[in-house]
Amino acid sequence: MRLVQLSRDSLHFPPPEMALREPNGLLAMGGDLSPARLMNAYQRGIFPWFSPGDPILWWSPDPRAVLLPETFHLSRSMARFHRRSPYRVTMNHAFPQVVDGCAEGRQEGTWITFEVKRAWLRLYELGHAHSIEVWRDNCLVGGMYGLALGQIFCGESMFSRQENASKTALWVFTQHFIAHQGKLIDCQVLNPHTASLGAQEIPRETYLHHVETLAGQPTFPGCWHTQTLF
Repeated sequence: MRLVQLSRDSLHFPPPEMALREPNGLLAMGGDLSPARLMNAYQRGIFPWFSPGDPILWWSPDPRAVLLPETFHLSRSMARFHRRSPYRVTMNHAFPQVVDGCAEGRQEGTWITFEVKRAWLRLYELGHAHSIEVWRDNCLVGGMYGLALGQIFCGESMFSRQENASKTALWVFTQHFIAHQGKLIDCQVLNPHTASLGAQEIPRETYLHHVETLAGQPTFPGCWHTQTLF
């Protein structure tokens, strides 16, 4: 199979099954990061990831990392911490700052370029993207952001500046998501951090089935409102 070159004049993507095995999931290159193209991609189980200076690369790995909200692994130490948590958790209070936090201070964040930030801010303005913020004494100390796709939340990145801040963001969000009929959190590719929190790998075919069945199903009213979660 060869890598497909996308046109800026068309939102068409090749089927995810055409993705390369090495590197795992690389499907296409080019196009742009317009809201319409991004929504079209995520609705087909495809996401962009690329380094600064590279063309836009589109991926659909097999297997796919996901987290079922009810299977979040809350360790004993984290449960003790949460009972005495110094943190306040909100939703959609500081989306640009959360994206900046994810882009700063770690190697994994280097792909969040100015172009990527601008694209996600536009998705947020259109009501598709959302952030979860963790505060301590009115300072932003952690958070996460991603895309709402019906009863799926496509998590993009998270960051932590203080102990357990990103874990707190995800834990509080999973409880909120469950209460609002959320079914699945997409983690894209498994890493040690998400695996320790309960994420697992499933076949791409299974993930695409989840997208087909859950993306068109609404969450309960109020799920994505600007609000305090904890």
